[in-house]
Amino acid sequence: MSSRKLLFSLALACAIGTMQAQTIPLVYTQENTGSHYPQPPLPSFDELPEIRELPDPFAWSDGHGTVGNFNEWEHRRNEISAELQHYGIGTKPAVSPVQVKAHMDGDTLIVDVTVNGQSLTLRSEIRYPKVGQPPYAVMIGTSGIALPKQLFEERPIATMVFHEKQVNDYGQWEPHHDRGEHPFDRLYPDLTANGAYSEWAWGLSRVIDGLQQLGPEVTKIDTKHIGVTGCSYAGKMALYCGALDERVALTIAQEPGGGGAAAWRVSHTLEEVESIERTDYHWFLESQRTMFSGDSVYHMPYDHHELCAMICPRALLLIGNPDYKWLADEAMLASAKAARKVWERFGIADRMGWSIQNGHMHCALPEEQWVETQAFIDKFLLGKDTDTSDIRIIRHKEKQQ
Repeated sequence: MSSRKLLFSLALACAIGTMQAQTIPLVYTQENTGSHYPQPPLPSFDELPEIRELPDPFAWSDGHGTVGNFNEWEHRRNEISAELQHYGIGTKPAVSPVQVKAHMDGDTLIVDVTVNGQSLTLRSEIRYPKVGQPPYAVMIGTSGIALPKQLFEERPIATMVFHEKQVNDYGQWEPHHDRGEHPFDRLYPDLTANGAYSEWAWGLSRVIDGLQQLGPEVTKIDTKHIGVTGCSYAGKMALYCGALDERVALTIAQEPGGGGAAAWRVSHTLEEVESIERTDYHWFLESQRTMFSGDSVYHMPYDHHELCAMICPRALLLIGNPDYKWLADEAMLASAKAARKVWERFGIADRMGWSIQNGHMHCALPEEQWVETQAFIDKFLLGKDTDTSDIRIIRHKEKQQ
């Protein structure tokens, strides 16, 4: 092939890739656009093969081939979701629109969910920006927003907090209820074995239901530009919420640790990190520990790079802090690199990135990391043409003597 023909072929391939990327949605209007797909095989432990490497996110659960194009990704995404819920966190039940009633009380969104004759109420104040005009993009903090307020103050972005205790009131450091005693359990008494992360993701989705039901004329919120963020255990929560609801345009998981973005298989090879044996089992199915502790982790049919990949084609930014060994950032980085291949396959790698930096307190984002965080916020919540094409950042600051 002549150099001219080669250049033409490369240019054509690039143009086709760009066109394909432009047709891939940034976000969806449904919680799960692939809910109609059948459940994949969910074998018992004795039937699960040993998989030493991180499983191929494109491989069909029945072992017959791999995803061929983007149109098949939604099906594969639902297979991962089914495995995650079955083996890891428990069922996130679907909710009919008629079971949700929303209204505003001043600036507070109130959502009542009624299932099986039982009701649960979610309340969240919307803090509106002082700049711009409605409808506004919104960043929802899971249990709070740890990102610096300066990232939002001069931007037309509203903020909300999802108060997870309204759904499952488990807390690490204070009195709490146990399984079967949470508000969620009144609605779903057959799901009391659930881990908190499935229930919290369910609750966040009901908040989005309320925003959609009322619409921008009432809430002043643009539901095509919803972000979710949290840090530490709430960083895990943000990740599950973003993965399990396709109406979330941007997920920023800040220092989520093991059980979040970190791959369980990699954490198993590390010392003094959060692993399947050393995590909080209010968050997960107890059966996860029973089935996959120790070398049995290699029989897990999925891993958390696939939890991250479930967010594709929407945007994901992972934020790490290697000063805290427990967070297993080495395992998160391995997971992030494996997950990004999904976005790369579809020509939209600019929608996924990571930023890892030491030299600061847990959940205290240093100014050096503001730039990449702002870039993701501006691009995926405000639609600005910021450059997120290669945000794969690892900074190391020398410790002061």
